[in-house]
Amino acid sequence: MLARSFIIKLFVSLSMILCVIPAFSSGKAVIYHIRLASEINKRAERIVVGGLKKADENNADFIILDLDTYGGELQAADSIRSAILRCKIPVAVFVNMQAASAGALISIACDSIYMKTGSSIGAATVVGPTGKVMPDKYQSFMRGMMRATAEANGRDPHTAESMTDTANVLSMTPSEAIKAGYCEGICESVEEVAEKLSSSRYDGYQLIDVKPGGAEKAVLFMMNPVLQAIFLIMIIGGIYIEFKTPGIGLPIAIAILGAILYFSPLYLESLAQNWEIMLFIIGLILLAMELFVIPGFGISGIAGIVSILVSLTFAAVDNNIVFGSDGSFNASVLLKPFGLVVISAFVAVAGSVWLVHRLYPTKTFDYIALRQSLDGKEGFVGVKTGMDGLIGKEAVVFTDLKPSGKIMLDGRLYEATLTFGYASKGETVRIVKAEQGRLYCEK
Repeated sequence: MLARSFIIKLFVSLSMILCVIPAFSSGKAVIYHIRLASEINKRAERIVVGGLKKADENNADFIILDLDTYGGELQAADSIRSAILRCKIPVAVFVNMQAASAGALISIACDSIYMKTGSSIGAATVVGPTGKVMPDKYQSFMRGMMRATAEANGRDPHTAESMTDTANVLSMTPSEAIKAGYCEGICESVEEVAEKLSSSRYDGYQLIDVKPGGAEKAVLFMMNPVLQAIFLIMIIGGIYIEFKTPGIGLPIAIAILGAILYFSPLYLESLAQNWEIMLFIIGLILLAMELFVIPGFGISGIAGIVSILVSLTFAAVDNNIVFGSDGSFNASVLLKPFGLVVISAFVAVAGSVWLVHRLYPTKTFDYIALRQSLDGKEGFVGVKTGMDGLIGKEAVVFTDLKPSGKIMLDGRLYEATLTFGYASKGETVRIVKAEQGRLYCEK
């Protein structure tokens, strides 16, 4: 009986020792570090959610979200919040100065909160794109989300709700957050947070920075406002030159390349939508119809230009901000991208006029677009056609001149090109030049 009791006690003691040993040392803790120091938007969502996924795939022990933000889009913040709450790996947020508005919601979703001296957390009132406080139904939704997030991590829901109070919004310093149970400690660096996380069970830590990959860097680079303006100039300038010169040449190829470079990063960022790209293509088709099918410059050309401008403008902003869930339309967020499109259009047209004026007398222009005529002054030798005597006479347009077609004079048809603009069948034109078997006319 005594022997049996001794064996049981020995077994229990050994079991306790075996359970305690891992708690003292389990090697180095693998900690993934995600830096988020920007507005909360689709790009921030992809960075954080992608970082959480990488940490899970590589069996990380902890994740540190290094946060410094004044807030941003509620939809992107909710997606980040949901991803953190679903994450099986403990997530600690390091408030590296600011966790305001949407940043506060993200912070509360984390398992632990550490704050830097001088930092703050809170002020989660919902505001619109112009900074105006949104109606109470938005605030009510935010209050419920803040309470639910706090409860999920065992924090006081009423404190979280106070952060959305429009009358007396709550924002806490590190010491106030510790007192309210919303902060586990004050740290001055990510390394200090990592030390606190790993000190109880691990023999040191290995900090791995989550950095954007090559594709992500390329997208961010191409979304630079200067490059976006250049792409817009390529699009509008190429279309303008192609519209002003006959034939399919280099200008339209430049415009298409500019469109691909402009829309691609915006599409990958979930900003440009399918309807915006289709609207751009429809605009090109309408302009092509105006150029090759419909005489004159009318509804088709104007509709094409409007379609292109609208598509380029809307592609640069998030539709969820422009079109509110309550059916509202926030035109203010379109002002900046529309201004960029208009300025780029002005630069493109002015630059195109200057470029054509400079290059047209040279042979270089032949590589850009087709000429309307082959001028003998530029070295071209023509064949005498006996049509010089027709110069100065008036003729009737037999087929639409857009800008080339046929005219009828004294019962005979001639190939003709309008020097500027378009002329419909039945209109009268005056012959001003005859070259290479073709007549050149003016209205």
